[in-house]
Amino acid sequence: MDLASPSTNPTYASPIITSPTNTTTANTTATSTLATSISPPSTPSRYENQKRRDWNTFCQYLRNHRPPLTLPMCSGAHVLEFLRYLDQFGKTKVHNQTCPFFGLPNPPAPCPCPLRQAWGSLDALIGRLRAAYEEHGGRPEGNPFGARSVRIYLREVRDFQAKARGVSYDKKRKRPKAKVAAAAAVTAAAAADPSTG
Repeated sequence: MDLASPSTNPTYASPIITSPTNTTTANTTATSTLATSISPPSTPSRYENQKRRDWNTFCQYLRNHRPPLTLPMCSGAHVLEFLRYLDQFGKTKVHNQTCPFFGLPNPPAPCPCPLRQAWGSLDALIGRLRAAYEEHGGRPEGNPFGARSVRIYLREVRDFQAKARGVSYDKKRKRPKAKVAAAAAVTAAAAADPSTG
């Protein structure tokens, strides 16, 4: 079989459009526009993929809910139900107050305390679902993921897990910039020097 002969190798139109050497500006613009529209779509980021999976999971939860819920009927109470449902799939050991390891970050032995969703995971999940809700046509002021009850629940989970696991979830303070620190040092030096009076 001769692979090089023109009869066995049909020629196909190339998806990449090239312009002849003596083109006008209009042809060049049309060619570049067509070439960019043919390029493959960019792949979604990890965040976008996770947001899509989380949204699909939440919508599936609403469909399986008894009675089934539609998105406009969903409230902060339903979001809290969803978060409590997700707790059963958690991987973070959260000690009960009666556990001897309550408050210890690295317990020396296993205990029967439940595995729960970590606060950071729940917080990130709510952020992604809040964005997805608005992307799917929901009004920001009616967003059930931004409801006061959800914010309070997340704060309570954070505080309890911090105590139970012996870890701090306090926000880290930013260090002052070099200019601010230098200005403070100059001010302190001037205040300490009695001759500048």
